[in-house]
Amino acid sequence: MPRIIPCADESPLELGDVIEALNCDRFDPADEDSFAAAAPLLKGLGNNPTFLTDIAVKELKDHCSYQTRENRYSSQVIMIHRASSKYFLRANFWPSAQDSVMRSSGTSPFFYHVPHDHNFSFLTVGYLGPGYWSDYYEYEYEDVVGFVGEKVDLRFTGRSRLDQGKVMLYRAHRDVHNQLPADEMSVSLNIMESSPTQPFLSQYRFDVDRGEVAGIMTNTSAEALLDIAAHFGDGNARDLLESFARHHPCDRMQFNALRALAGAESDLSGKIEMMRRGTSVSNRFVSAMSGYSIARMEEGRPWIECAVN
Repeated sequence: MPRIIPCADESPLELGDVIEALNCDRFDPADEDSFAAAAPLLKGLGNNPTFLTDIAVKELKDHCSYQTRENRYSSQVIMIHRASSKYFLRANFWPSAQDSVMRSSGTSPFFYHVPHDHNFSFLTVGYLGPGYWSDYYEYEYEDVVGFVGEKVDLRFTGRSRLDQGKVMLYRAHRDVHNQLPADEMSVSLNIMESSPTQPFLSQYRFDVDRGEVAGIMTNTSAEALLDIAAHFGDGNARDLLESFARHHPCDRMQFNALRALAGAESDLSGKIEMMRRGTSVSNRFVSAMSGYSIARMEEGRPWIECAVN
């Protein structure tokens, strides 16, 4: 379960004071204890009843210019402050099953009923309303390869609610939660860890009933460009893909580069032969995913060959 960090009933803090404290060199969100030490700051900001309303009104008057520029999330999120490469502040809205936005949009935009971990750590505090519920699990990230269907030792640690004023530290690659709708519309505040390497660290979706990896939630724009490079690039593009497939520090990029090379082969046998290269490498993820891809292609061989002929 995420660390519950007891805080004294802090006096309300102004946003500017919180930002000034977080910009201090001593604050390191990559260090668990340093991140936990920032809990009183978030608690104090959570005790400020007007700052978020002030931000919302300002954004409306400015035609949401700051949100348009800095907010990479959906309308569920208000970006509060993005000042450095190591952290940012945001607010999240958590509707209940009775709210109209839930009835019209369903649960998926709010990640309800989607068990997942995070490839970053973050502090959160219940700011308004009763808070969302979560079923919590823990697992050992280093023991997981990451392929779909892989068995994972998910240890259930309990169900809890992010009550107003409650501060929790979600730990990257350790805490898993299956979020459940709030009983009433709620708002949480987050201090989010941010790092340039974060997009290359895998975040998993889990099937908690089967105890399996259900998918990888992380995807970068670079991964999407690999297929274009394979099909429309010149010799330099292929050289780049070959280099990524062999040496890129991110195993997802290695596999997707190899998959793109396989996709550019003219026939199924060539595609499978290209993927066989991945089954013999030392990287567990690339090897497992290459084997999984070959099995899927072999399974579909009759249909594919029939369609071609």
